Amino acid sequence: MADTSDTRTPAEIEADIKRRRDTLAETLDEIGVRVHPKTIVGDARAKVVSNIDHTLGKAYVSVNRVVSEAKGRLVDEDGAPRLERIVPVALVVVGVVGLLALGTRRRRG
Repeated sequence: MADTSDTRTPAEIEADIKRRRDTLAETLDEIGVRVHPKTIVGDARAKVVSNIDHTLGKAYVSVNRVVSEAKGRLVDEDGAPRLERIVPVALVVVGVVGLLALGTRRRRG
């Protein structure tokens, strides 16, 4: 059988009720803030920005790796250019640019 005796005074009971009512009001206020449309939009926006930052960070690391590898192939350990590798790359770039220029000219004419 449950003990139903309460040794608190009426003032203590009223203080307990007031404290619980205040706690409940705070909880309801927090819930109201969490479900407010502006809060939901702000949270979604922050998540999107975080995902974009993460993706851009990964892209930066990948590009940096590719550039470092390319630099390693075109420059020797002393930092001097490796002409035997740079000249063919430059010729390919000039060729591609030339082909693009010819293609643009033919479309216009």
